Amino acid sequence: MAEVLLFHHAQGLTPGVHAFADALRAAGHIVHTPDLFDGRTFPSIEEGLAYIGEIGFDAVRERGVRLADELPVELVYGGFSFGVLPAQKLAQTRPGACGALLFYSCLPISGEWAFGPWPDGVAVQIHGMDNDPIFAGEGDIDAAREIVEKVEKAELFLYPGDQHYFADSSLPSYDADATALLTSRVLAFLDSLDDTSG
Repeated sequence: MAEVLLFHHAQGLTPGVHAFADALRAAGHIVHTPDLFDGRTFPSIEEGLAYIGEIGFDAVRERGVRLADELPVELVYGGFSFGVLPAQKLAQTRPGACGALLFYSCLPISGEWAFGPWPDGVAVQIHGMDNDPIFAGEGDIDAAREIVEKVEKAELFLYPGDQHYFADSSLPSYDADATALLTSRVLAFLDSLDDTSG
């Protein structure tokens, strides 16, 4: 059994994010899904990003990072798109991380946007669509490939399609087949962490 801190995307803590967390819970894992937007959800990525911009990207990211202080250190950090920012920062900088699950986004581990090198022994999975204009077109896929190249326990999974939030069952971008495959890979990842810790 793993304990996961899972951060939502820019449209908020949607029913689809809850559903994904529930699928992990049904397999026996503990999943925390904090709401970084205080109950607000948005009908589009653009409106969600505008809201984040009003508060400040760094401020919202750090709100997520602070939430981890209330939880055990041995966590798997997961994030969907914008939620990758706090998840990846915690995975790279908070001692005790067990793993990371990065969905639709990825930050580089070198250069000005990096939180630093990837920590030894922390496994990571990165998931995105191969023709997503954000993941594939804005540099995230390159950052993911850098991690896979440099990190021993790193995997990048690409799915055919051009949707960004493809694993959110409450949004029009949902792809049921890709989500089923993603979920099976995530569950195998969490089980493998349990095997190595036990």
